[in-house]
Amino acid sequence: MNLFKSPRRLHVNGVAIWAPRLPGWDSARAILSGSAAAPATPATRPSPELLPPNERRRAPDTVSLALEVALAACRNADLAPASLSCVFSSTHGDLAITDYMCTTLASAPAQLSPTRFHNSVHNAAAGYWTIGANCARPYTAITAGAHSFGAGFLEASAQALSSGENILFVSYDIDARGPLATMAQSSGLLSAAVIVGPQRGPRTVADLDMTLHAADGLVASRARAGNAALVAGNASESCLPFMEAIALGGARDILCLAGPNLGLTLSLRPI
Repeated sequence: MNLFKSPRRLHVNGVAIWAPRLPGWDSARAILSGSAAAPATPATRPSPELLPPNERRRAPDTVSLALEVALAACRNADLAPASLSCVFSSTHGDLAITDYMCTTLASAPAQLSPTRFHNSVHNAAAGYWTIGANCARPYTAITAGAHSFGAGFLEASAQALSSGENILFVSYDIDARGPLATMAQSSGLLSAAVIVGPQRGPRTVADLDMTLHAADGLVASRARAGNAALVAGNASESCLPFMEAIALGGARDILCLAGPNLGLTLSLRPI
């Protein structure tokens, strides 16, 4: 069932991605389109310049990933970070800190680090971003399990359409640790950012029409096998077909799942 009477028109005004074998949009675009090979030596983790050096070293992987692509997307779009409301989505949040806290509480609860506890909340990355970017605009931090990228994109799109403004959307996940890895499965590091708006911006990369479907048996789009292997196992890997479509160019339809029986068809026309 189509939940919209007609497709909703939006514009992709900025993009960014970071993974150990896709270290930044410029290189990722060439890799995903097949015009360049992935680096033989994967990067370790990003070092977001938005944070002071000391904070940069201490920041957890989730924060480093999210801030790296958030700033890169703003620069790609030629938009001021402080001007954008934002949506942050993560399937599991910071699994490394969650594992640390569970282990410490079970063995030596008095030794629990207040700093790590502070970084454990699901909106930590969004909070770091608004402070580092001096952004007083509203932010939203959400999760929808395996459908977090699609749900986050839907939320950002809805905000863009209702407010008439550009919205920054950031999706990120890291590798699972300890006993939690048997339940909350994720491997490697991956983050992606998209700026969507109801009007074209200074550096629009694609126009899109969005349709929302409610139906059983919806099957999400998949990236090419070679590209999918670059981020395989990460809980945010569903972002890759969208990024691949932008990199490949040409008109393409991408189906993202925003829930068990909820799908977004994104008809992309890269510019």
